[in-house]
Amino acid sequence: MIELNRRTFLKGAGASSATCALASLLPGSLAALENKQLKGMGKDIASICEMCSTRCPISARVIEGKNVFISGNKAAKSFGGKVCARGGAGHSLLYDPQRIVKPLKRVGERGEGKWAEISWDEAYKLIAENLNKIKKEHGPEAVAFSSKSGSQEKHLFHLATAFGSPNTFTHASTCPGGYEIAAKAIFGTKVKRDLSNSKYIINFGHNLYEGINMSETRGMMAAQMDKGAKLVVFEPRFSIVADKADEWYAIRPGTDVAVALALCHVLIEDNLYDKAFVARYVEGFEAFAAEVKAYTPEWAETISDVPAKDIRRIAHEYAAKAPHAVVDFGHRATFTTEEFEMRRALYAANVLIGNIERKGGIYIGQKPGDYNKLAGEAVAPVLAKPGVKDMPKPAAKRIDQVEEQYAMMWTSGGVYQTILDATLSAVPYQLHGWVMSRTNPMQTMTDRARVVEAMKKLDFIAVCDVYISETAAYADVILPESTYLERDEEIADKSGKNPAYYVRQRVVETLGDTKPSWQIFKDVGVAMGLGEFYPWENMETLQMLQVNRDTDLLRRIKDEGFVSFGKPIMLCEPKMVAEFIKAYPNARPADEDGTYASALTFKTPSGKIELTSAKVEAMAPGRGVIKFREVNLKKADELYFIQGKVAVHTNGATHNVPMLANLMSDNAVWVHPVTAGKLGISNGDPIRLTSSVGTEEGHALVTPGIRQDTVFAYMGFGSKNKELVRATGKGIHCGNLLPHVTAPVCGMTVHTTGVTLAKR
Repeated sequence: MIELNRRTFLKGAGASSATCALASLLPGSLAALENKQLKGMGKDIASICEMCSTRCPISARVIEGKNVFISGNKAAKSFGGKVCARGGAGHSLLYDPQRIVKPLKRVGERGEGKWAEISWDEAYKLIAENLNKIKKEHGPEAVAFSSKSGSQEKHLFHLATAFGSPNTFTHASTCPGGYEIAAKAIFGTKVKRDLSNSKYIINFGHNLYEGINMSETRGMMAAQMDKGAKLVVFEPRFSIVADKADEWYAIRPGTDVAVALALCHVLIEDNLYDKAFVARYVEGFEAFAAEVKAYTPEWAETISDVPAKDIRRIAHEYAAKAPHAVVDFGHRATFTTEEFEMRRALYAANVLIGNIERKGGIYIGQKPGDYNKLAGEAVAPVLAKPGVKDMPKPAAKRIDQVEEQYAMMWTSGGVYQTILDATLSAVPYQLHGWVMSRTNPMQTMTDRARVVEAMKKLDFIAVCDVYISETAAYADVILPESTYLERDEEIADKSGKNPAYYVRQRVVETLGDTKPSWQIFKDVGVAMGLGEFYPWENMETLQMLQVNRDTDLLRRIKDEGFVSFGKPIMLCEPKMVAEFIKAYPNARPADEDGTYASALTFKTPSGKIELTSAKVEAMAPGRGVIKFREVNLKKADELYFIQGKVAVHTNGATHNVPMLANLMSDNAVWVHPVTAGKLGISNGDPIRLTSSVGTEEGHALVTPGIRQDTVFAYMGFGSKNKELVRATGKGIHCGNLLPHVTAPVCGMTVHTTGVTLAKR
């Protein structure tokens, strides 16, 4: 048994040279393996990055048995054959002495930092006994399963289903759920941005130059630098994307929906919208137009501080570039409880100029089956979906099914934070267990104290991770997952304007006693007596099932890493349709206007784009029509507290990664000079932020690049557990300041609140 006491912790935190001392004390560390040679699986291995959720295609090779060089896969052209700072730092995970490489069990109180190494068999037995005990006494629904979205979720959720629990959750309600649910309501499916071909881009705080998505970031750079696209940014701070914009408006936090609706007002009232497109494809336009009639630019100015004359001018400029223009529908930034209405309003501004399936606008990705139907031949292979017959169907309702308004979220990741409600308040029933894979709710959920309270109340918690994350520090058992450079996974769909597949492959032989998550949760299932639901032997078996035993296809995907099929197509672009038909003689004939506009359909109840939704109205009365609702985010004597992403870190996941921690280990709080002057604060001064739920201490970055009524901090810092030596106590912990508030319909946690600021 090893205990990390304060003295040991401070030694490790004091200097980078001291981290090895910590590593030698930490069970399951890599300290003993630091000089071990890396054994590569080949000269150049094509794989997939995992340093953020974009999951860029990469190529990696071992250098002299001591390091791994990671570059972009040149076959993935929209990614430019590049990786970002996070992607380039992935190799530093391998030898990190703070990484866990043995299963651990808790031997003290939750969060106390006392761990003991155990064998995998002991870990599986401990998990099986505890989960089966909960199932016997309270039913399988009393255990929640949550995972980082992507490859990890599939195998964990398979285990959950086999176990009988309906309660599976991704991180959606803390990150992408708002824009995804809004798209589901309007289009019936997710949509993509064609930024690289845009001639005019309106951006509401989607900072692609810091929250980097390699393909989309490069696309926006290309639009601006190569094609002269104009970029207009509405954001409370002078972010990197604001710095690169043609125009920046320091909008009042939480008022984005007012400006978006005012843009729609001008497009309709000034007859700038695409009447033919609306008539053909849109349901509920009249009700929407009637609603936005009152939302004038003058009205929006009083709410947002954006000049009415500029809103009006921007709407006209935007319409003049139609349909090759776009209002970016954003990403992780739930500014208010009106997240759903905000994102729908942004989509509406796109719909009105008819930019759907047009260059520079918005499009629906081409999946292989649909693409082949258009082509009249099997251009792209269609992967099989390996399944198991007679999988049990959970008998209980999900814990987030208390309110019908969240119905669209039930199958889109779930309302993650309802795990806390069910644990602390037994609503709708009592949770007793929680199994997690690579998710860190202690950082990404709001009201950290409430998360701690819930985790302390649960009977059993198991976590699968690479580090002892802030959340894993409260687990009973920690299962060490192999890094993405040490594991194989299923083939994944990466289709865009044409079908594409890619695959993650092992780059190096595994260091330490770690396993890939698919293997971990298969073994857990077998230990729990659920072996009948795991008929596959290994990952290669699953891959062969995916490709319908086509060994040549599997070899090609593995050799190339990223394989694209066919020609790019957007259904309403005549030139692209003509080139498509020329390439495929049996292709569907073009419409009279030379497009495939008649093939454009939507998975909504009406089959059209729904600017007014009867489905939403039935779920959440009063919300069928997109409208403005006033919100109160702070008290009169408080400042707005907002957060955002930074280019060298990913949410709450990378702040202990050696190279990235060295690049940025703290998140200074942005304060306007006027505000700072009133409080006697100078640049670099220690400060204190206090909200309705918590207090955080950090230091000030005094800058004119923020509104006077607002303070800002990058998210993911200020970890509070002992084990993350590089990250613990460094900076402001945003989640500790944010109250537990859930936005209607989309179920998002809200990331804006009021705080008081003081010099320490």
